[in-house]
Amino acid sequence: MGTFLMILLGLLVLIIVYMIIIFNTLVSLRNRFLNAFSQIEVQLKRRHDLIPNIVKVAKQAMTHERETLEAVVQARNNAAGLLQEAAKHPYSNQSIAQLAQGEASLNDALMRLNVVMEAYPDLKTNANMLQLTEELSTTENKVAFSRQSYNDSVMFYNTYRQSFPNSIVANSFGHGHDAQLLEFADTKAIQAVPEVSF
Repeated sequence: MGTFLMILLGLLVLIIVYMIIIFNTLVSLRNRFLNAFSQIEVQLKRRHDLIPNIVKVAKQAMTHERETLEAVVQARNNAAGLLQEAAKHPYSNQSIAQLAQGEASLNDALMRLNVVMEAYPDLKTNANMLQLTEELSTTENKVAFSRQSYNDSVMFYNTYRQSFPNSIVANSFGHGHDAQLLEFADTKAIQAVPEVSF
């Protein structure tokens, strides 16, 4: 009877150690995607900080386009507020989804601004505007790379969390739901192949 008890005790210790390893890996993977989100946050804040300067420069040349400029400012303010909320709760699927919607609205407003700016040749050659749009373009690339890193981290976390027997430990110890991928509207645009005609 003593040997059976020792084997049973040894098995129990192995199970507990295995559960601790799973839990610690879940915590590590969650911290990775939270860190990746903080990188997105830095780039989106930079993007949001550049937009008022672009609007300021554009206002000087585009006196008749007040509605377009106000739409950009409003979309920027909304996206910045949603970013602050998502930064408080980066593990909340709802806040990540709302952030994605806010950024999509901001992208739409910026695209409308770019279309309107085409009618103002002086604005397209303005040194300040050229510098600001170049900085915004660079920041957009950094946002895309940061978002890819975040989504990769979320995918690793979700895959590990969903695997058996990890899912049992995850559901028992505070990792009961998947993390939300951050998808902006441009992911749908990437799938559409542009048509070229001669």
